[in-house]
Amino acid sequence: MEKARDRKDVMELVKNHDVKFVRLWFSDIHGMLKSFALPVEELDYAFDEGMGFDGSSIKGFARIDESDMIARPDPTTFAILPWRPKEKAVARMFCDIHEPDGTHYKGDPRYVLKRNLENAKEKGFTLNLGPELEFFYFKSDKGTETLDKGGYFDYTVDAAEDLRRDTILALEDMGIKVEYSHHEVAHSQHEIDLRYNDALTIADTVMTYRAVVKEIARKHGVYATFMPKPIFGQNGSGMHTHQSLFIGDKNAFFDAKDKYYLSGIAKNYIAGILTHIKEFTLVLNQWVNSYKRLVPGYEAPVYICWARRNRSALVRIPLYKPGKEKATRIELRSPDPACNPYLAFSCMLNAGLKGMAEGYKLPEPTEIDVYHLTGEERTKMGIDNLPGSLIEAIEYAEKSELLRETLGDHIFNELMISKKIEWDNYRIRVFPYEHETYLPVL
Repeated sequence: MEKARDRKDVMELVKNHDVKFVRLWFSDIHGMLKSFALPVEELDYAFDEGMGFDGSSIKGFARIDESDMIARPDPTTFAILPWRPKEKAVARMFCDIHEPDGTHYKGDPRYVLKRNLENAKEKGFTLNLGPELEFFYFKSDKGTETLDKGGYFDYTVDAAEDLRRDTILALEDMGIKVEYSHHEVAHSQHEIDLRYNDALTIADTVMTYRAVVKEIARKHGVYATFMPKPIFGQNGSGMHTHQSLFIGDKNAFFDAKDKYYLSGIAKNYIAGILTHIKEFTLVLNQWVNSYKRLVPGYEAPVYICWARRNRSALVRIPLYKPGKEKATRIELRSPDPACNPYLAFSCMLNAGLKGMAEGYKLPEPTEIDVYHLTGEERTKMGIDNLPGSLIEAIEYAEKSELLRETLGDHIFNELMISKKIEWDNYRIRVFPYEHETYLPVL
């Protein structure tokens, strides 16, 4: 389908594709997709005035005494939902959230990313990203019964080939480019990799990707989940995020004369992420369950270091095309696919920019398997750990001026409140493990 550039293009596409309803999409502070639908007859009004809604009912949005919000559709994000009927079709547009007086709403995660990207643009940089989202298919949402017992790149026992095929076709129908797909390491775990694009487009794409994966799974009678660690004893799901800064069409991370092909900008950027990662891990890994993935032994990075080919490192420099300018990028391996992409990408960017602004020094790469080092050996090498639990991540985040600056006071404060409530709800629960371990002996 043709890509819309403005309101006029949207109205033409609506007419040509028999669109009857348009869903307006936006995100709460946790990255949960929110939506409401309007008949196409209301589109002119939506573009002119925006659509009002009650912000007090959205997680992390306004208090009840200041609840009126306005959703303004972004015409460049118009796409028809391919899983809905072609007759009287349904389309979607992402929205920017505004106050009644027309100002941007500070609790809108999409606005947070726009604001931070504008800051980078003023410095001459654009951020390109290519995330790799992993997920599981289960027979239902009531348990973790898998569709297969396949492993990495397995083919003959891959039970979800048609599921991935239909998902990719749906994504492509919506104008989203896919690089490739495959079975992942764990049973019934899969990955569809997105081709890199600018950060705002990719954040919208991550939101769309998660919705499409779930919708196509539902049509096939199964359940798809982006829960970071649904199965004990098997790999969890990550969202390895490839990233690079560009100045115009020039890759600012590339230096043909450097032994790693990394520019000084790239090294400062990596150092910024390594220095501040503990402060914004709460955003990259925001759920109690996230920290059951971030443990040694299951390919999830828990040690703060960087490397080239070494996948036990937190930041990796992919070497598929060494010395190629456009392909030079870094890969941050700790985020999981249940994060809020608008906030996660903002944090990565600002940590990197901080490293660049203050000239952080990057240590030499760690090209040995960090998992097999002792704690004493890691300490001698200056290798620290990521937070080991949600409450530990909260404690680092609360003290971070960088995180507060990145998110803004409103989202920062609301995120702290909601995550402390989640931790309290989790820690007072009694789980089967405790019955099995303690009840027979205590």
